[in-house]
Amino acid sequence: MMAKKYEAGVKEYRQTYWQPDYVPLDTDLLACFKITPQPGIDREEAAAAVAAESSTGTWTT
Repeated sequence: MMAKKYEAGVKEYRQTYWQPDYVPLDTDLLACFKITPQPGIDREEAAAAVAAESSTGTWTT
């Protein structure tokens, strides 16, 4: 029998795409997005989901 190597379920985007203490570098490109979270979704999770869309998050998480 194979060992279970993963935990089924959905990760919150903030677990990988939310870094509240990040300080942008001079070489970083900054973008501003206006987001309105759906009812029941907090703004940090919504912002992290937008960050994932701008990265590889939608096809790697």
